[in-house]
Amino acid sequence: MELSPITKRNIAKVIPFGLIWLGLGWIFMFIEYAAIGDFDNASSTAIRVNTEILIFASIAVTLLGLLIGTIELVWLNKAFLNKSFVAKIIYKQIFYVVFLFLIIFLTFPIAASMELKTSIFDHQVWQKYLDFLSSITSASTFVQMSVSLFLCLIYAEISEHIGQNVLLNFFTGKYHKPKEEQRIFMFLDMKSSTTIAENLGHIEYFGMLKEYYNTFSDAIIRYNGEVYQYIGDEIVVTWEYEKGIANGNCLQTYLAMKNKLKLRSDYFAKRFGVAPSFKAGLHSGFVTTGEIGALKKEIIFTGDVLNTTARIQALCNQFGVDILLSKELAEQIEPPTSTEYKTLGQQQLKGRKESIELVTLVTN
Repeated sequence: MELSPITKRNIAKVIPFGLIWLGLGWIFMFIEYAAIGDFDNASSTAIRVNTEILIFASIAVTLLGLLIGTIELVWLNKAFLNKSFVAKIIYKQIFYVVFLFLIIFLTFPIAASMELKTSIFDHQVWQKYLDFLSSITSASTFVQMSVSLFLCLIYAEISEHIGQNVLLNFFTGKYHKPKEEQRIFMFLDMKSSTTIAENLGHIEYFGMLKEYYNTFSDAIIRYNGEVYQYIGDEIVVTWEYEKGIANGNCLQTYLAMKNKLKLRSDYFAKRFGVAPSFKAGLHSGFVTTGEIGALKKEIIFTGDVLNTTARIQALCNQFGVDILLSKELAEQIEPPTSTEYKTLGQQQLKGRKESIELVTLVTN
């Protein structure tokens, strides 16, 4: 059974935690070995590493990293969602220090029993554990775990702020050299945003924007979209061409976003006194993608398709519709169930010499 895009994304977010813990675990072990010459010179409270214990330790720290990543994804990140960057790091570090102490309580006796080749209930195992807790080895272990934890939290926060795909592309250097690729873009613009902002005031309006954008997250992930930019009350979503075409993902995203916003309309009306709505324009074409910037690096798209998509979206008011897309793109996608295309004919877009045929999506 094929995994859903949301499940794939969650797995991709958790795996780096395991890799960070595994990699740092090996590094710390190598540094310790290099410092003492060999494990025969190690403190009596330390676990002597052999092949069996190395495998166990590698599996244990990887699973620990994956467990922390899962806790971060499922619960802890949401619990501290409204805290500042520094506050998040501090609170999470405190939580995980307590958590890690419990982990050591469980794993150290197992490793000690393996080293001593005796039962985990043997007195020698627990004496070694008590000696460990009061030794420099214990402090060293907590420092190592704290460093691993801190780097994981930094990774999580950076990934959250700039986007997991963008961070991965920076690491892999995918767009270090500009490349041409075919993409689909959807420009979404909130209706009557100026009036809403004037009525709510800037602070309250900003709070509404956060809720408005959060409402769209699941739909974008579910249908393989990526957020390219937030521009005030406008959001630009993009797909690699094949992913956007497959199963009509780009149009399914639009419909899912409309539906989710409708389901939350009562909440918005009660909380902010207005239920926001949006209009959208879609188009596809080739863009040049690459890293740019000296003081701040970004991965950007350049090409006529972006300007064209923005112009298409701007015509929604003129036709009194919520969505417009180029006929060229519509011909590649079957209209979703219970909908059909309505042709609006050739239109001249501002700043473009050639006209373009547009269609809208209507419910049967």
